[in-house]
Amino acid sequence: MNKRILLVEDDQNLGFVIKDNLTIQGYQVDLCIDGDAGWLAYERGAYELCLFDIMLPKMDGLTLARKVRTVNPSVPIIFLTAKSLQEDKLAGFEIGADDYITKPFSIKELLYRVEVFMKRSQVMHGYQQQVEIGSYRFDPESFQLSLGKEMKKLTRREAEILHYLHQRVNTVVKRDELLIALWGDNDYFKGRSLDVFISKLRKYLSVEEHVDIENIHGVGFKLRIKKS
Repeated sequence: MNKRILLVEDDQNLGFVIKDNLTIQGYQVDLCIDGDAGWLAYERGAYELCLFDIMLPKMDGLTLARKVRTVNPSVPIIFLTAKSLQEDKLAGFEIGADDYITKPFSIKELLYRVEVFMKRSQVMHGYQQQVEIGSYRFDPESFQLSLGKEMKKLTRREAEILHYLHQRVNTVVKRDELLIALWGDNDYFKGRSLDVFISKLRKYLSVEEHVDIENIHGVGFKLRIKKS
């Protein structure tokens, strides 16, 4: 497995601390101190995970993440941010970020988050078989959702959610269960980000009238597949 990480952080002291600790854990880390340099590095490299500060010079982290998503919908993106406003975090999830860590954070927490994504990547790549979701075909390994000749490349987080729900098809999955299984906790902002991803998945599945993700108010979600 490729264990290469792109770290874009303009606080050079913090950047070096993060890089050193990740390197000790066996990761190869490329550190950039502004958004332009980060984008140039991304274009030239192949990364398993991205760590972006939001407040970056030359190109902010949100713009950088948006550019990355145009060429790679599936690479995990974690924001490192001092911002605590709800709008900033939700903006990141709308772009397609997978997680965020609010500064100040402990290096132990950062290493844990990175390890979770790396392990999850290995698990997703272990699924070889495509599955049918109504008239759709879903490939959990390549994150591809297809209907006839039309193909949609999901983000890693979207693919994880859809795969988790499909494993429990026509069964209510509790909201907290889904959050803890995929994010590791169930705080308010993770819950709002889950809503964003569910909304996107509903849109992708909207062509097939026999398939839907139902919101069971106050409980959770159910991937409903009716027999045609």
